[in-house]
Amino acid sequence: MDNVNIRKEDQILMSLVHYFVTKENYAPIYVHGVKDEIWLEKVDGPYRVIRINNNYIHNDEQYKFDQFKISNILKQIKRKTFSFKINALNINLNEADRVNNIQMKDVDTISIHTLKEFENNKDVLEIFPNIKNNLFKDLNGLELVFNVTNDINKKTEDENKKYEKIFSPKKIVATYVLIALCILYFVVSLIISKGLYPTNYSVLVLGANYVELLKIGQVYRLITYAFLHGSISHLLINMYSLMIVGNQIESRFGKVKFLIIYFISAIVGGLLSAGVNTSISVGASGAIFGLMGALLYFCLSYRLYFKGAITNSILPVIIINLIFGFMSPGIDNACHIGGLIAGFLTAMGLGIPGSNKKADKINGWVLLTLFTIFLLYLVFFR
Repeated sequence: MDNVNIRKEDQILMSLVHYFVTKENYAPIYVHGVKDEIWLEKVDGPYRVIRINNNYIHNDEQYKFDQFKISNILKQIKRKTFSFKINALNINLNEADRVNNIQMKDVDTISIHTLKEFENNKDVLEIFPNIKNNLFKDLNGLELVFNVTNDINKKTEDENKKYEKIFSPKKIVATYVLIALCILYFVVSLIISKGLYPTNYSVLVLGANYVELLKIGQVYRLITYAFLHGSISHLLINMYSLMIVGNQIESRFGKVKFLIIYFISAIVGGLLSAGVNTSISVGASGAIFGLMGALLYFCLSYRLYFKGAITNSILPVIIINLIFGFMSPGIDNACHIGGLIAGFLTAMGLGIPGSNKKADKINGWVLLTLFTIFLLYLVFFR
């Protein structure tokens, strides 16, 4: 059994897949209809996509057809992962020497016949400097198969444990505290108004958002307005939405980050509302839209796992609610839009579990700061 022969190209392919999966944290992509090639992806990798091709390419015509196939598959990946640009590394293991290699835009193609050729490639070494010490060069036959399989299975098991920790349900506390406070504020507003509906006077006393009062220093209203509601139906719709989306964000980000996202979204949503409206504004919907923005950012960051959820659930819900807001009188869509943007950028700035992209965090805080400064100017200095 130990003398089972494996093609040289297959040995190279297994060794490369082993390295990229276990050492560089790339994940396999299932591509329908392909044979003798492996596609790997890492969202924040030096190459977003790596394709290792074991098909024989013996002339220029086959090479051009292969490029056409690569281009179409990359377009599919772009559509499914909402990406405008994808840089890829294409590694051909079985290409004839007479083939004229023509490079594609955003795709670096390397043709190799041995592992030594690959690990001595200057461009490869610059991007993957550890590759020399981590390729299986001396193993063959079943020994190679067992080692590669065991290492990849162990890597997959470790990754599954990490994602299980991120995606497993957590005990929810902060969401229900916020819901309880909103209900309490609503009851108090009814007591002050002495009726079945809160009056303008009752919500203003309790801290409704109103641009003229903000300008005289009552900036606390940018938080208190998010606990007030104009009717029982307004309260019930928002509390149901908060329970659904809040559970998701608190479970994924943790209580502290959840509250930071919630209140920053409320503040920024309130600022945009005050900047474009002169009417009284109340409701938690700006903060809830912020949670939806944070959920969108989370799913985009893990879009390999949430492809269907983004297109079938999250984006349609956001778009439908915004359209409904524009078509219905009395709905503060400015607050919704401000909260949505703030929630997305705050989630980016805080970072998501399992990912430490320093550049994204810096970009998130910088963009949020600039957006907030613009809104402050709109409300207080225009």
